[in-house]
Amino acid sequence: MAEPIKNKRPDPAAPTPQNTPANAAPISSHAQQPGITSIKEEDLDRVTAASIFAKDPRLVSLIQGRLGSLVGRSSGYIESLPTEVKRRVAGLKGIQKDHSKLEAEFQEEVLQLEKKYFAKFTPLYEQRSAIINGKNEPTEDQVQAGEEDEDEDEDEGAAIKEEKPAESAAKVSGIPEFWLSAMKNQISLAEMITDRDEEALKALIDIRMEYLDKPGFRLIFEFAENDFFTNTTITKTYYYQNESGYGGDFIYDHADGDKIDWKTGQDLTVRVEQKKQRNKTTKQTRIVKKTVPTESFFNFFSPPKAPTDDEDDAASDIEDRLELDYQLGEDIKEKLIPRAIDWFTGEALAFEEIDEDDLEDFDDEDDEDDEDASEDNEDEDESEEEEDDGTKPKQEPTECKQS
Repeated sequence: MAEPIKNKRPDPAAPTPQNTPANAAPISSHAQQPGITSIKEEDLDRVTAASIFAKDPRLVSLIQGRLGSLVGRSSGYIESLPTEVKRRVAGLKGIQKDHSKLEAEFQEEVLQLEKKYFAKFTPLYEQRSAIINGKNEPTEDQVQAGEEDEDEDEDEGAAIKEEKPAESAAKVSGIPEFWLSAMKNQISLAEMITDRDEEALKALIDIRMEYLDKPGFRLIFEFAENDFFTNTTITKTYYYQNESGYGGDFIYDHADGDKIDWKTGQDLTVRVEQKKQRNKTTKQTRIVKKTVPTESFFNFFSPPKAPTDDEDDAASDIEDRLELDYQLGEDIKEKLIPRAIDWFTGEALAFEEIDEDDLEDFDDEDDEDDEDASEDNEDEDESEEEEDDGTKPKQEPTECKQS
Protein backbone atom coordinates (compact mmCIF):
# COMPACT_ATOMS: atom_id res chain seq x y z
CA MET A 1 0.00 0.00 0.00
CA ALA A 2 1.42 3.36 -1.04
CA GLU A 3 2.26 5.80 1.75
CA PRO A 4 0.12 8.99 1.61
CA ILE A 5 1.93 12.21 0.87
CA LYS A 6 2.38 14.12 4.12
CA ASN A 7 0.69 17.48 4.68
CA LYS A 8 -1.51 17.03 1.64
CA ARG A 9 -5.21 16.27 1.80
CA PRO A 10 -6.53 13.76 -0.74
CA ASP A 11 -9.03 15.14 -3.22
CA PRO A 12 -12.38 13.45 -2.40
CA ALA A 13 -13.52 13.88 -6.01
CA ALA A 14 -10.52 12.13 -7.52
CA PRO A 15 -11.53 8.91 -9.33
CA THR A 16 -10.43 5.74 -7.60
CA PRO A 17 -11.32 2.07 -8.11
CA GLN A 18 -13.58 2.38 -5.05
CA ASN A 19 -15.70 5.38 -6.09
CA THR A 20 -15.71 5.05 -9.92
CA PRO A 21 -18.01 2.39 -11.47
CA ALA A 22 -16.43 0.43 -14.32
CA ASN A 23 -19.23 1.34 -16.77
CA ALA A 24 -18.94 5.06 -16.03
CA ALA A 25 -15.20 5.54 -16.13
CA PRO A 26 -14.09 8.84 -17.73
CA ILE A 27 -12.75 7.67 -21.10
CA SER A 28 -12.55 10.84 -23.19
CA SER A 29 -11.86 13.37 -20.47
CA HIS A 30 -9.08 15.85 -21.21
CA ALA A 31 -8.07 15.79 -17.51
CA GLN A 32 -4.91 13.86 -16.83
CA GLN A 33 -5.67 10.64 -14.98
CA PRO A 34 -3.52 9.45 -12.10
CA GLY A 35 -0.55 7.49 -13.41
CA ILE A 36 -0.47 4.28 -11.40
CA THR A 37 2.92 3.35 -12.78
CA SER A 38 4.47 6.68 -11.83
CA ILE A 39 3.09 6.46 -8.31
CA LYS A 40 4.60 3.05 -7.81
CA GLU A 41 7.94 4.23 -9.15
CA GLU A 42 7.91 7.18 -6.76
CA ASP A 43 7.22 4.92 -3.80
CA LEU A 44 9.90 2.54 -5.00
CA ASP A 45 12.42 5.40 -5.13
CA ARG A 46 11.48 6.44 -1.60
CA VAL A 47 11.91 2.92 -0.24
CA THR A 48 15.22 2.52 -2.07
CA ALA A 49 16.54 5.81 -0.66
CA ALA A 50 15.47 4.85 2.87
CA SER A 51 17.25 1.52 2.49
CA ILE A 52 20.46 3.22 1.34
CA PHE A 53 20.37 5.71 4.24
CA ALA A 54 19.75 2.91 6.74
CA LYS A 55 22.77 1.00 5.50
CA ASP A 56 25.09 4.02 5.60
CA PRO A 57 24.19 6.62 8.32
CA ARG A 58 27.29 8.60 7.37
CA LEU A 59 25.59 9.48 4.10
CA VAL A 60 22.76 11.10 6.04
CA SER A 61 25.24 13.15 8.08
CA LEU A 62 27.02 14.20 4.88
CA ILE A 63 23.78 15.38 3.26
CA GLN A 64 22.72 17.21 6.41
CA GLY A 65 26.10 18.92 6.53
CA ARG A 66 25.83 20.04 2.92
CA LEU A 67 22.28 21.33 3.44
CA GLY A 68 23.36 23.08 6.63
CA SER A 69 26.09 24.91 4.76
CA LEU A 70 23.40 26.46 2.54
CA VAL A 71 21.56 28.02 5.48
CA GLY A 72 22.08 31.76 5.62
CA ARG A 73 23.46 32.07 2.10
CA SER A 74 22.18 34.97 0.11
CA SER A 75 19.86 34.29 -2.80
CA GLY A 76 21.25 37.37 -4.57
CA TYR A 77 18.05 39.39 -4.13
CA ILE A 78 19.52 41.91 -1.67
CA GLU A 79 22.60 42.42 -3.84
CA SER A 80 20.38 43.15 -6.84
CA LEU A 81 18.51 46.00 -5.14
CA PRO A 82 19.14 49.59 -6.23
CA THR A 83 21.78 51.49 -4.27
CA GLU A 84 19.29 53.78 -2.51
CA VAL A 85 17.20 50.76 -1.38
CA LYS A 86 20.27 48.94 -0.09
CA ARG A 87 21.14 52.07 1.90
CA ARG A 88 17.69 51.94 3.55
CA VAL A 89 18.16 48.25 4.33
CA ALA A 90 21.47 49.10 6.03
CA GLY A 91 19.68 51.77 8.06
CA LEU A 92 17.10 49.23 9.26
CA LYS A 93 19.93 46.95 10.33
CA GLY A 94 21.36 49.82 12.38
CA ILE A 95 18.00 50.27 14.10
CA GLN A 96 17.88 46.54 14.77
CA LYS A 97 21.26 46.73 16.51
CA ASP A 98 19.88 49.38 18.87
CA HIS A 99 16.90 47.11 19.50
CA SER A 100 19.23 44.20 20.30
CA LYS A 101 21.11 46.32 22.83
CA LEU A 102 17.84 47.12 24.60
CA GLU A 103 16.91 43.41 24.57
CA ALA A 104 20.22 42.57 26.24
CA GLU A 105 19.58 45.26 28.88
CA PHE A 106 16.09 43.85 29.40
CA GLN A 107 17.41 40.32 29.99
CA GLU A 108 20.03 41.62 32.39
CA GLU A 109 17.39 43.49 34.40
CA VAL A 110 15.17 40.38 34.41
CA LEU A 111 18.09 38.41 35.83
CA GLN A 112 18.65 40.98 38.55
CA LEU A 113 14.93 40.91 39.36
CA GLU A 114 15.05 37.11 39.60
CA LYS A 115 17.96 37.38 42.02
CA LYS A 116 16.11 39.98 44.09
CA TYR A 117 13.06 37.75 44.56
CA PHE A 118 15.16 34.64 44.97
CA ALA A 119 16.60 36.28 48.10
CA LYS A 120 13.00 36.63 49.33
CA PHE A 121 12.18 33.00 48.44
CA THR A 122 15.20 31.61 50.28
CA PRO A 123 13.76 31.91 53.86
CA LEU A 124 10.66 30.04 52.66
CA TYR A 125 12.81 27.26 51.23
CA GLU A 126 14.65 27.05 54.56
CA GLN A 127 11.35 26.70 56.43
CA ARG A 128 10.30 23.98 53.99
CA SER A 129 13.54 22.07 54.51
CA ALA A 130 13.21 22.24 58.29
CA ILE A 131 9.71 20.71 58.16
CA ILE A 132 10.68 18.02 55.62
CA ASN A 133 13.62 16.89 57.76
CA GLY A 134 11.76 16.94 61.08
CA LYS A 135 13.59 19.91 62.60
CA ASN A 136 10.44 22.04 62.93
CA GLU A 137 6.68 21.59 62.74
CA PRO A 138 4.46 23.87 60.62
CA THR A 139 2.59 26.63 62.44
CA GLU A 140 -1.19 26.56 62.78
CA ASP A 141 -1.46 29.47 60.33
CA GLN A 142 0.60 27.57 57.74
CA VAL A 143 -1.53 24.44 58.14
CA GLN A 144 -4.76 26.41 57.90
CA ALA A 145 -3.54 28.24 54.77
CA GLY A 146 -2.66 24.90 53.18
CA GLU A 147 -6.08 23.42 53.90
CA GLU A 148 -8.14 26.34 52.58
CA ASP A 149 -8.23 25.10 48.99
CA GLU A 150 -8.95 21.47 49.85
CA ASP A 151 -12.38 20.07 49.10
CA GLU A 152 -14.61 18.24 51.57
CA ASP A 153 -13.27 14.81 50.70
CA GLU A 154 -9.70 15.92 51.29
CA ASP A 155 -10.74 17.52 54.59
CA GLU A 156 -12.30 14.24 55.72
CA GLY A 157 -9.17 12.37 54.70
CA ALA A 158 -7.03 14.82 56.64
CA ALA A 159 -9.26 14.38 59.68
CA ILE A 160 -8.77 10.64 59.56
CA LYS A 161 -5.01 11.04 59.29
CA GLU A 162 -5.02 13.38 62.30
CA GLU A 163 -6.48 10.69 64.57
CA LYS A 164 -4.16 9.64 67.36
CA PRO A 165 -1.97 6.76 66.23
CA ALA A 166 -1.84 3.52 68.14
CA GLU A 167 0.65 3.41 70.96
CA SER A 168 2.68 0.73 69.19
CA ALA A 169 3.13 2.83 66.03
CA ALA A 170 6.59 4.34 65.59
CA LYS A 171 6.82 8.12 65.50
CA VAL A 172 7.58 9.50 62.02
CA SER A 173 9.95 12.43 61.75
CA GLY A 174 9.40 15.01 59.00
CA ILE A 175 8.25 13.75 55.59
CA PRO A 176 10.18 10.61 54.60
CA GLU A 177 11.38 10.31 50.98
CA PHE A 178 9.94 13.73 50.14
CA TRP A 179 12.38 14.63 47.37
CA LEU A 180 12.44 11.14 45.87
CA SER A 181 8.63 11.18 45.59
CA ALA A 182 8.64 14.69 44.10
CA MET A 183 11.27 13.73 41.51
CA LYS A 184 9.41 10.57 40.50
CA ASN A 185 6.33 12.70 39.74
CA GLN A 186 8.39 14.94 37.45
CA ILE A 187 8.33 12.94 34.21
CA SER A 188 11.68 14.05 32.78
CA LEU A 189 13.44 13.15 36.04
CA ALA A 190 11.45 9.97 36.67
CA GLU A 191 12.71 8.52 33.40
CA MET A 192 16.29 8.75 34.71
CA ILE A 193 15.71 7.15 38.12
CA THR A 194 16.37 3.40 38.28
CA ASP A 195 15.37 0.99 41.03
CA ARG A 196 18.98 0.98 42.26
CA ASP A 197 19.00 4.80 42.37
CA GLU A 198 15.95 4.94 44.63
CA GLU A 199 17.81 3.49 47.62
CA ALA A 200 20.41 6.27 47.38
CA LEU A 201 17.87 9.01 46.66
CA LYS A 202 15.97 8.12 49.84
CA ALA A 203 18.88 9.86 51.60
CA LEU A 204 18.27 13.11 49.64
CA ILE A 205 17.25 15.71 52.24
CA ASP A 206 17.25 18.94 50.19
CA ILE A 207 17.58 20.39 46.68
CA ARG A 208 18.37 24.07 46.32
CA MET A 209 20.01 26.44 43.86
CA GLU A 210 22.08 29.59 43.82
CA TYR A 211 22.95 32.16 41.17
CA LEU A 212 26.53 32.73 40.08
CA ASP A 213 28.26 36.11 39.95
CA LYS A 214 28.30 35.75 36.17
CA PRO A 215 25.35 34.42 34.14
CA GLY A 216 24.62 30.90 35.33
CA PHE A 217 23.32 28.93 38.31
CA ARG A 218 24.28 26.04 40.56
CA LEU A 219 22.06 23.14 41.71
CA ILE A 220 22.87 21.71 45.15
CA PHE A 221 21.76 18.23 46.21
CA GLU A 222 22.21 17.57 49.93
CA PHE A 223 22.31 14.00 51.26
CA ALA A 224 22.21 12.36 54.65
CA GLU A 225 24.75 9.68 55.47
CA ASN A 226 24.16 6.65 53.25
CA ASP A 227 25.66 3.37 52.06
CA PHE A 228 26.55 4.58 48.56
CA PHE A 229 28.85 7.62 48.70
CA THR A 230 30.59 9.88 51.19
CA ASN A 231 29.53 13.24 49.67
CA THR A 232 27.19 15.30 51.82
CA THR A 233 26.46 17.60 48.87
CA ILE A 234 26.71 17.02 45.12
CA THR A 235 26.47 20.09 42.91
CA LYS A 236 26.05 20.79 39.23
CA THR A 237 26.78 24.19 37.73
CA TYR A 238 25.36 25.57 34.49
CA TYR A 239 27.22 28.36 32.69
CA TYR A 240 25.91 30.79 30.06
CA GLN A 241 27.93 32.51 27.39
CA ASN A 242 28.97 36.10 28.01
CA GLU A 243 27.30 37.32 24.82
CA SER A 244 23.53 37.20 24.51
CA GLY A 245 21.87 35.32 21.72
CA TYR A 246 19.33 36.38 19.13
CA GLY A 247 16.52 38.14 20.99
CA GLY A 248 18.72 38.96 23.98
CA ASP A 249 18.35 35.54 25.65
CA PHE A 250 21.23 33.95 27.49
CA ILE A 251 22.92 31.12 25.58
CA TYR A 252 23.82 27.91 27.40
CA ASP A 253 27.55 27.24 27.24
CA HIS A 254 28.42 24.18 29.34
CA ALA A 255 27.90 22.45 32.69
CA ASP A 256 30.19 20.94 35.33
CA GLY A 257 29.30 18.36 37.97
CA ASP A 258 30.98 17.27 41.19
CA LYS A 259 32.87 14.00 41.36
CA ILE A 260 30.94 11.44 43.40
CA ASP A 261 33.05 9.59 45.97
CA TRP A 262 31.49 6.15 45.72
CA LYS A 263 31.99 3.61 48.45
CA THR A 264 33.56 0.31 47.42
CA GLY A 265 31.28 -1.68 45.13
CA GLN A 266 28.45 0.88 45.39
CA ASP A 267 28.89 2.89 42.18
CA LEU A 268 25.39 3.14 40.69
CA THR A 269 26.63 4.41 37.33
CA VAL A 270 28.30 1.11 36.41
CA ARG A 271 27.44 -2.56 36.52
CA VAL A 272 29.62 -5.64 36.59
CA GLU A 273 29.29 -8.16 33.79
CA GLN A 274 30.53 -11.70 34.32
CA LYS A 275 31.65 -13.91 31.47
CA LYS A 276 32.83 -17.50 31.67
CA GLN A 277 35.87 -18.35 29.53
CA ARG A 278 37.34 -21.78 28.76
CA ASN A 279 41.00 -22.36 27.96
CA LYS A 280 41.29 -24.25 24.67
CA THR A 281 44.39 -26.16 25.80
CA THR A 282 43.78 -26.94 29.47
CA LYS A 283 39.97 -26.87 29.24
CA GLN A 284 39.93 -24.98 32.51
CA THR A 285 37.30 -22.28 32.97
CA ARG A 286 37.54 -18.91 34.60
CA ILE A 287 35.12 -16.07 35.28
CA VAL A 288 36.09 -12.67 33.90
CA LYS A 289 34.45 -9.60 35.42
CA LYS A 290 34.07 -6.41 33.40
CA THR A 291 32.76 -3.05 34.58
CA VAL A 292 30.53 -1.28 32.05
CA PRO A 293 28.55 2.00 32.23
CA THR A 294 24.84 1.72 32.97
CA GLU A 295 21.83 4.01 33.20
CA SER A 296 21.51 5.99 36.42
CA PHE A 297 20.20 9.32 37.64
CA PHE A 298 23.68 10.03 38.99
CA ASN A 299 25.01 10.28 35.43
CA PHE A 300 23.34 13.70 35.63
CA PHE A 301 26.45 14.91 37.48
CA SER A 302 28.70 13.87 34.58
CA PRO A 303 27.31 16.10 31.82
CA PRO A 304 28.22 15.55 28.17
CA LYS A 305 30.93 17.70 26.65
CA ALA A 306 30.51 19.72 23.47
CA PRO A 307 31.71 17.82 20.36
CA THR A 308 35.13 18.56 18.93
CA ASP A 309 36.07 18.83 15.27
CA ASP A 310 37.15 15.16 15.32
CA GLU A 311 33.68 14.04 16.49
CA ASP A 312 31.59 15.21 13.56
CA ASP A 313 29.94 11.80 13.16
CA ALA A 314 28.64 11.83 16.76
CA ALA A 315 27.94 15.58 16.87
CA SER A 316 24.18 15.22 16.39
CA ASP A 317 23.84 12.72 19.24
CA ILE A 318 25.98 14.84 21.58
CA GLU A 319 23.98 17.96 20.73
CA ASP A 320 20.76 16.14 21.65
CA ARG A 321 22.27 15.04 24.95
CA LEU A 322 23.47 18.57 25.70
CA GLU A 323 20.00 19.96 25.01
CA LEU A 324 18.39 17.33 27.25
CA ASP A 325 20.93 17.97 30.01
CA TYR A 326 20.27 21.71 29.93
CA GLN A 327 16.49 21.16 29.93
CA LEU A 328 16.74 18.91 32.99
CA GLY A 329 18.67 21.61 34.83
CA GLU A 330 16.05 24.20 33.90
CA ASP A 331 13.23 21.89 35.03
CA ILE A 332 14.84 21.44 38.44
CA LYS A 333 15.51 25.19 38.77
CA GLU A 334 12.20 26.50 37.43
CA LYS A 335 9.74 23.74 38.39
CA LEU A 336 10.92 21.28 41.03
CA ILE A 337 12.58 23.62 43.54
CA PRO A 338 9.96 26.43 43.55
CA ARG A 339 6.94 24.05 43.74
CA ALA A 340 8.34 20.96 45.43
CA ILE A 341 5.19 20.29 47.50
CA ASP A 342 3.03 20.31 44.35
CA TRP A 343 5.30 17.71 42.76
CA PHE A 344 5.25 15.63 45.96
CA THR A 345 1.44 15.55 45.98
CA GLY A 346 1.25 15.23 42.18
CA GLU A 347 -0.89 18.37 41.81
CA ALA A 348 1.74 19.95 39.54
CA LEU A 349 1.03 17.31 36.89
CA ALA A 350 -2.29 19.00 36.17
CA PHE A 351 -0.39 21.96 34.77
CA GLU A 352 2.14 19.96 32.74
CA GLU A 353 1.92 19.30 29.01
CA ILE A 354 2.33 15.53 28.83
CA ASP A 355 3.17 13.79 25.55
CA GLU A 356 0.96 10.90 24.52
CA ASP A 357 4.05 8.66 24.44
CA ASP A 358 4.58 9.31 28.16
CA LEU A 359 1.02 8.21 28.93
CA GLU A 360 1.63 4.74 27.51
CA ASP A 361 3.38 3.74 30.73
CA PHE A 362 0.29 4.58 32.80
CA ASP A 363 -2.99 2.64 33.08
CA ASP A 364 -6.31 4.08 34.14
CA GLU A 365 -7.26 2.95 37.64
CA ASP A 366 -10.84 2.36 36.50
CA ASP A 367 -9.60 -0.07 33.87
CA GLU A 368 -7.58 -1.94 36.47
CA ASP A 369 -10.61 -2.12 38.77
CA ASP A 370 -12.72 -3.46 35.90
CA GLU A 371 -10.08 -6.08 35.13
CA ASP A 372 -9.91 -7.12 38.79
CA ALA A 373 -13.69 -7.31 38.95
CA SER A 374 -13.86 -9.43 35.81
CA GLU A 375 -11.18 -11.76 37.19
CA ASP A 376 -13.15 -12.11 40.42
CA ASN A 377 -16.29 -12.94 38.43
CA GLU A 378 -14.36 -15.53 36.44
CA ASP A 379 -13.11 -17.08 39.68
CA GLU A 380 -16.68 -17.22 41.00
CA ASP A 381 -17.88 -18.84 37.78
CA GLU A 382 -15.11 -21.44 37.99
CA SER A 383 -15.99 -22.25 41.59
CA GLU A 384 -19.64 -22.67 40.64
CA GLU A 385 -18.66 -25.01 37.82
CA GLU A 386 -16.58 -27.09 40.26
CA GLU A 387 -19.60 -27.39 42.51
CA ASP A 388 -21.71 -28.55 39.59
CA ASP A 389 -19.10 -31.18 38.76
CA GLY A 390 -19.88 -33.00 42.00
CA THR A 391 -17.89 -31.23 44.64
CA LYS A 392 -21.21 -30.19 46.15
CA PRO A 393 -24.37 -32.30 45.99
CA LYS A 394 -27.10 -30.86 43.86
CA GLN A 395 -30.25 -29.83 45.68
CA GLU A 396 -33.41 -31.38 44.36
CA PRO A 397 -36.14 -28.92 43.45
CA THR A 398 -38.80 -28.65 46.12
CA GLU A 399 -42.08 -30.31 45.13
CA CYS A 400 -44.90 -27.87 45.01
CA LYS A 401 -47.97 -29.29 46.77
CA GLN A 402 -51.33 -27.75 46.30
CA SER A 403 -54.20 -28.50 48.63
